[in-house]
Amino acid sequence: MIVAIALVAGAMVAGWLVPRALTHTDLRHRDPRALLSAWLLSMSGVLLAGTVGILLLFIPEHGTAGSLATALNGCWTALQHGTSPKLEELGGAVSVIMLLAGAIRLTVVGLGEIRRVRRTRRDHLALLRLAGRVGIGRPRTLWLAHDEPMAFSIAGRPGVIVATDGLTRHLPSACTAAVLAHEQAHLRGHHHLLVGLAEVLRRTVPFVPLFRQAPAAIRDLVELSADEAAARRHGPAAVRAALLGVTGHGVPDGALAMAGDPVALRLARLDKWNESGSARRALACGAAGIVATTLPFVTSVALLLTVAIATCPIGVQ
Repeated sequence: MIVAIALVAGAMVAGWLVPRALTHTDLRHRDPRALLSAWLLSMSGVLLAGTVGILLLFIPEHGTAGSLATALNGCWTALQHGTSPKLEELGGAVSVIMLLAGAIRLTVVGLGEIRRVRRTRRDHLALLRLAGRVGIGRPRTLWLAHDEPMAFSIAGRPGVIVATDGLTRHLPSACTAAVLAHEQAHLRGHHHLLVGLAEVLRRTVPFVPLFRQAPAAIRDLVELSADEAAARRHGPAAVRAALLGVTGHGVPDGALAMAGDPVALRLARLDKWNESGSARRALACGAAGIVATTLPFVTSVALLLTVAIATCPIGVQ
């Protein structure tokens, strides 16, 4: 049982420590995709470590004393006879309740979010198709006869970019191309899905800081990542001018827009932007992912060693 408790404790400790480290990272100099990997995989690692720990509680004495039926039957029999159930049986019963409650909550929140996103997308696109005209090329772009320079993307199958005539009217062609490249990066990188997944996990496990802070952090990082993709194609100067020229007013809920927050941080990063090679970016993402995923398990091992040293001191001969 000590291993199970250590895994759950390690997951909780990582859930508290990881966001503190990530939120203090200087985003002006770090690869946003590596940080995206760190946030997403750290959440996966915490969930995995916590689930494995609960599953070990579900198996009394880690497989030597029975199964789910044994644990529940032992608890029920002990309570019927007015006695206290064994610790292993009680742990197995509690773990079943925790897993079922977590799975049910995740399913309910996830399905609710999927229905909400689909309904919102359907309603928005129905209105936009009436007011806009379809441009050529992929992904599909709907152009609106509006003087304000604005663009945003809506996820789906297929994803859609919505842009106004104000872009071509008020911005140079290079800036307009940078705006469209920014929105294409959102669709190509499945950024809407990442933000939605983080929001579902936040609503499912709101008491863990890692999950509570992830949606806001991921929204910022996907904007930085899309800026970087546009800068690689059209240069940081065009992206910077486009960011200053577009407006974010009137963007529908659930869409990702060029003028999304945090503008000041994005401008500062573009001022210091330096393109890195694809191999270096892949290495940074891989390293961040490995560290983030394994941290809860490393923390669990550290807790086990600490308990072992504290309870089993080495005797001096």
